Amino acid sequence: MRILFIGDIVGRPGKHACTQLVPKLREDLRLDLVVANSENIAAGSGMTPQMFNKLRHQGVDCCTMGDHIYRRREILELLNSSDRIVKPANLPREAAGREFMVVQGSNDVPVAVVSLLGRTFMNLKADCPFHGIDRVLQRIPSEVRVILVDMHAETTSEKIAMGWYLDGRVTAMVGTHTHIPTADERVLPKGTGYITDLGMTGPYDSVLGRDKTAVIKALCTSMHYPYNVATDDVRLSGVVLDINEATGRTNSIERISVPDPGEPDSSE
Repeated sequence: MRILFIGDIVGRPGKHACTQLVPKLREDLRLDLVVANSENIAAGSGMTPQMFNKLRHQGVDCCTMGDHIYRRREILELLNSSDRIVKPANLPREAAGREFMVVQGSNDVPVAVVSLLGRTFMNLKADCPFHGIDRVLQRIPSEVRVILVDMHAETTSEKIAMGWYLDGRVTAMVGTHTHIPTADERVLPKGTGYITDLGMTGPYDSVLGRDKTAVIKALCTSMHYPYNVATDDVRLSGVVLDINEATGRTNSIERISVPDPGEPDSSE
């Protein structure tokens, strides 16, 4: 089976890129499932139920989140009711949301999706992600062979360590959060697809998706400037995983970066 995992969707430009590109990519790349990290889609921070529904309508099967998961209070009910979105599994059990989800691709193969939150240099406090994933893997039904993990973390070392920790235990582990795509995609020795960071789906004429002029001014002056979402050079970034659905191992992982062919609309 073939799965597209999309990196952090940032603001209206990122949402527009998904709207324009996901339906076409599903057809052109013969995709069975599309997963997207969506925690930055609402003006660069958080997500709303309306945006979640729009992504689903345009062909995104399910969403992972990260440290901005609770930035928009209106998402809490969705987190508790929908089986197409997960919280980081190493957040407290009392926190809204489910620790993993099992969804079916267009080929009817069940796929488990798990989100984890790193602890180094992250503002949202979380439990140990290594212990968290051990707990969740014990709960995933044994018949589910395809397991995807999104490690939302700041440091490359934490993500690489998790990749080695999970090699042979999950189908793929992809990193998110830094908005910078890394060039280290590979299949680890025991069959787990890996990349340190998927990159950003949003405006690359920016600093991590934000207006570069404001960010540079803030860094130069130590004064606050509004970090509005940028608008130019919008791309969809992520990886395409080719997976042996019988063994749950990754055959290949390919990094992609696709320009948005149009301009963002004016609606959120």
